[in-house]
Amino acid sequence: MSEAESGIATDHESAPAVGPVLLGERIVSLDVLRGIAVLGILVMNIYAFAMPFIAYANPLAMGGTELHNIGTWFFTHIFFDQKFLSIFAMLFGAGLILMTDRAEARGGQYGRIFYRRQFWLIIIGAVHGYLIWFGDILFMYAVIGMLVYLFRRRSPRTLIVIACLLLPLSLLMTYGFSISAKQTQAEASEIAALQDAGEEITAEQEKLLEDWEEFRAFLAPTDEDLQKDLESYRGSYTEIVAHRAPIVASMQVFTTLFFGISRVAALMMIGMALMKLGVLSGERSQSFYRKLMMAGYLLGLPLAVFSAFDLSAHQWNAQYVMRVGGIANYLASLCIAFGHIGLILLVFKSGALQGILARFAKVGRMALTNYIMHSLILTTVFYGYGLGLYGTIPRFGQMGFVVLVILLQLFVSTWWLNRYRFGPIEWLWRSLTYWKRQSMRHE
Repeated sequence: MSEAESGIATDHESAPAVGPVLLGERIVSLDVLRGIAVLGILVMNIYAFAMPFIAYANPLAMGGTELHNIGTWFFTHIFFDQKFLSIFAMLFGAGLILMTDRAEARGGQYGRIFYRRQFWLIIIGAVHGYLIWFGDILFMYAVIGMLVYLFRRRSPRTLIVIACLLLPLSLLMTYGFSISAKQTQAEASEIAALQDAGEEITAEQEKLLEDWEEFRAFLAPTDEDLQKDLESYRGSYTEIVAHRAPIVASMQVFTTLFFGISRVAALMMIGMALMKLGVLSGERSQSFYRKLMMAGYLLGLPLAVFSAFDLSAHQWNAQYVMRVGGIANYLASLCIAFGHIGLILLVFKSGALQGILARFAKVGRMALTNYIMHSLILTTVFYGYGLGLYGTIPRFGQMGFVVLVILLQLFVSTWWLNRYRFGPIEWLWRSLTYWKRQSMRHE
């Protein structure tokens, strides 16, 4: 198999047993997939940059109910919602295998380096979440990656079996959460009735009312809740930081427990298996990727379309989504992610669109910088300390910002990496990981 066929660039430069991946050692197909994935994630994240978070999943909350705005929600839900995030998680697992195998092939021990790497990713994720944007995923990926690393030596079959056992857990936990919320609502209603009747309530009952208020604001925010959110994110930087701090803390726990330990861990293990099988590294045949694309889309797209219309029929009710409404897209997202992977790698293997794929690969090589740049750019556009457009741009119009950021990053990533070895945040992360200042200039 030639270098072009495998997607693996090679050189004869000597390298230390443990250290950053050299340019000549990169697997181009992984960079292409990573670049497309991080930009695909932006298509969904724009909703949480531009509007209150409830509007991310419920187009009735905000963003416009006209045909073009609702149509934008349908399009993004079917083709993007959880799909590119799934690819990104798989690539995290694939990268884990790549770095571990590379170190061990040279006789090095990677474990200590890996956990130091994850520790600094936790710090970067915390800084991103608390100081820039609440929707950070880096913190969760770093924590879950520490657990998944323990399974790196398992066979592809074992990894896939474990992943299939983990995947249903988040659905079960979310269902349990919905039951708990309903019970809390009933108890809170009884306590509120006692208060209205003038009876004194206990500290425990008061705490339950506070818990329900948090549940209620998450499940079904009122116009007053939405207005409070709008005012907060249209305020000063310090006001925004204070407003989002408890949200970030809650999400770090909630998303890691309800989403990370099951779904994200499973996806990382699938990525590890696919890397071991040569799928993500572009080593399989064009016929294989064509079949992967067809199977993924034929299974996933009907489920995603059903999910969109089913949620619409139930008015995007949060309790319905947590109980059964989210299942269809949960399954569809995995299938469509495989379809997207098959399509991208089929084009990659065919040799078509080499110019644009090379630019996506540059985006992928500095994916961490580009991901955080999304937050820096778009919070400046939408938040009060910037242009203050939060809650004013309809859903369809938000896609214009997505296109502009994608075009910008395709250009800037290429310009930067033609001059430097790493993206700026990748450089910082690697320097901290290896306790040594990395050289930025091409040697």
